[in-house]
Amino acid sequence: MRALVKPAPGPGMALRDVPVPPCGPSDVLIRVHHAGVCGTDLHIWEWDSWASNRLKPPVVIGHEFAGEIVQLGREAEAAGLLAVGDLVTAEGHIVCGHCLQCRRGAAHLCQRTQIIGVDRDGAFAEFIVMPASNVMRLDGIPTEVGAIMDPLGNAVHTVLESEVPGSTVLVLGCGPIGCFAVGVARAAGASLVIASDFNPMRLALAHTMGAHLTLNAGSDDVLARVREHTGGDGVDLVCEMSGHPSGHAQAFAAARLGGRVNLLGTPSRTTEVDFARDVIFKGLTLYGVTGRKMYETWDEMRRFLRAGQLDPRPVITHRFPLESIGEAIQVIKDGQAGKVILEVAA
Repeated sequence: MRALVKPAPGPGMALRDVPVPPCGPSDVLIRVHHAGVCGTDLHIWEWDSWASNRLKPPVVIGHEFAGEIVQLGREAEAAGLLAVGDLVTAEGHIVCGHCLQCRRGAAHLCQRTQIIGVDRDGAFAEFIVMPASNVMRLDGIPTEVGAIMDPLGNAVHTVLESEVPGSTVLVLGCGPIGCFAVGVARAAGASLVIASDFNPMRLALAHTMGAHLTLNAGSDDVLARVREHTGGDGVDLVCEMSGHPSGHAQAFAAARLGGRVNLLGTPSRTTEVDFARDVIFKGLTLYGVTGRKMYETWDEMRRFLRAGQLDPRPVITHRFPLESIGEAIQVIKDGQAGKVILEVAA
């Protein structure tokens, strides 16, 4: 099969012919239709310090995908939950099931997590093998949407870890997941959704996804506008998606007394925080978001999608074949893309 591989340490990826992975007893073999490209793949392409310390080439890249089941292992078939021909997506975190976090129902925090496309072969390929326990039927959801349910799930987790109906929400950072978060907040019944970013194109996507107010952090006084639209109180919930220290400072300042800040953006450097002023005396609740709750987030997400309350497709701005991965990476680096997907099979 064709696959995009990180063959050795260093920048770039290579399109190679590699063996179709074997399907074990509890596994499912899936023909990939669509795959999402994300910031993690950019790190891997550039071979930055994170990638060089984490990956052990050769490895097939890609962790967001959807496709069609072509083979079931005997145990997976005996369970009767999946069938050849089903269109599916999958949770890309493979967990141990035995550590304290797994046993307490927090498998998204598993101590031994393996991520496809990072720690084991991934989805930028014509076929991928996944444990059947990680696979979910799409049941009418298109595969191009199924391919971005991983990052959409991050947005669902970030937003719904709060009481959203009737609340006021600020989304800081309107990359694809931030734009998804805008749509999730609207679908969940927020009364006011404000989105902030420096990039006009991304702000336009956030508006398309339902933001009541978009603010350009380079030219608007974000805090003043937030207070103006919340009666001087600040918002009930801030979804911090940028991971930048200035975003953290703005998040704490924009939240109302007793409000909540859910943090998904991953910082590349340390943030200095005046905890007494910004967190303790404000009575803020901070929540660190890691992946998707397994499988509460997936169930919530599928319900929104199947009911038609949430449509993430406006955020998809570019589609490329596998062999054009360099172009896909470049549009992400240029900051002129929303969600980028690879079209692997018709």
